[in-house]
Amino acid sequence: MAPFPTIHRAFAEQAERRPDKALFELPGGRVLTYGDTATAVRRIAARLVADGVVPGDRVAMQVEKSPEAVALYLATLRIGGVFLPLNPAYTGAETDYLLQDAQPRVLVCAPRRRAAHAHHEATGLVIETLGTDGDGSLLDAADDGGAQQAHEAAAGDPAAILYTSGTTGRSKGAVLTHGNLTANCEALLESWRFTAEDRLIHALPVFHIHGLFVAANMALTSGAAMYYLPKFDPDDVLDLLPTATVLMGVPTFYTRLLKNERLTRESCAAMRLFVSGSAPLLASDHATFEARTGHAILERYGMTETGMNATNPCTGGPRKPGTVGRPLPGTEIRVVDAGTGRVLPHGEVGSIEVRGPNVFTGYWRMPEKTASEFRADGFFVTGDLGRFDEDGYLSIVGRSKDLVISGGYNIYPKEVEELLDAHPQVLESAVIGVPHPDYGETVVAVVVPVPGQRPREGELLDCVAGDLARFKHPRAVRVVETLPRNVMGKVQKAELRERYGDLFAGVDA
Repeated sequence: MAPFPTIHRAFAEQAERRPDKALFELPGGRVLTYGDTATAVRRIAARLVADGVVPGDRVAMQVEKSPEAVALYLATLRIGGVFLPLNPAYTGAETDYLLQDAQPRVLVCAPRRRAAHAHHEATGLVIETLGTDGDGSLLDAADDGGAQQAHEAAAGDPAAILYTSGTTGRSKGAVLTHGNLTANCEALLESWRFTAEDRLIHALPVFHIHGLFVAANMALTSGAAMYYLPKFDPDDVLDLLPTATVLMGVPTFYTRLLKNERLTRESCAAMRLFVSGSAPLLASDHATFEARTGHAILERYGMTETGMNATNPCTGGPRKPGTVGRPLPGTEIRVVDAGTGRVLPHGEVGSIEVRGPNVFTGYWRMPEKTASEFRADGFFVTGDLGRFDEDGYLSIVGRSKDLVISGGYNIYPKEVEELLDAHPQVLESAVIGVPHPDYGETVVAVVVPVPGQRPREGELLDCVAGDLARFKHPRAVRVVETLPRNVMGKVQKAELRERYGDLFAGVDA
């Protein structure tokens, strides 16, 4: 029987087939080939083995973005370790909690942060360092030339643990297997027609599923090249568009590109695909981008626990603004009544559930939480709310925790937000539920105006009045400069609920 085709094995085959091809093209003209990267992978793997890592051990990474960070990921998979990427922005307390929970064998951190983690060494944790210029102790080992044979992982073996943001409680570690990563990557390569001929603009972080398990995995396994940027900068991206073919980004990327006059049909002539995810894209940005460039942005739907679940079509069908398309090959999605599990007809809003080879095996050392998130037939309860349209396209209405229940009535924030966002003076909005002594909860709209505009509360309430039942109307509107977001661009509604939680505290019931 042939070995399971892990992400590392697929990369190694590409490196053997095309060692001199550019993999990472970096600012300033530096290029690292597939062969260069394979050498770095072997060196790092040898160092990790010397540190005592055996199959199943966790290897934590908390470093800034670099090609060597991706090599560390591949090296961990090569030796059967479990990769644990951590956001470099985490505080010491946040990092300490995750290290105590995951109990990695090795922590790789930036050289400047080594001293801050020294206290962990008493627990047996090995600390290595990795900088952004090929520096750090992790790269001290010599290339063993492949003498250390790659571990033959099975599909069900754990490959990575990604911690959720923990906005509704302490962070949970989602355990993703080699089978999860491979199946999802193969489905995306097929759906997005991604090949060795592609040149991907990679401006995402690599501690998150989007930048690592979508963008990087697709390039590493297909033989494609990456323009590998440390962060998103509109001018840097615009410089690369004439020779690139694909951009994978979050909505903020497209909002900022649209503010630049250099974004034109001509500048995008070589591009074949613009992908957006991790947060909803404004319908107005979708329309404006297509009018300016001739390209309809492809929106898709994924999450930490499942990788990608659905996508608008790359070819053979319309890309519908406000939807995330149809299920990916091999993935099943259903919309059900959360209480009974009954599958709902198209057009009705319900709980989104997913089943397929992309779905994680469970939360790290949390068997009871894992069991509570799965149905008896294997469907994972995502916590998202959505509906299918008549063409089988899925729309995400919001998170179940964001559902507002006012006076016993369910209110889905998305339908209020869509009306507010259509107002000519509104750039974007976030609708939340806050405590109310009479209704239990009531609706508050937090609005970001178009630059130079100052919409009045009465105008905004009038714009929703004709389309929504009275109980769905916001009882207060707050105009702000920006909405709070996480690193992937998702609006942090929990923060807004906390900020405005006392708005109706003095109201008589």
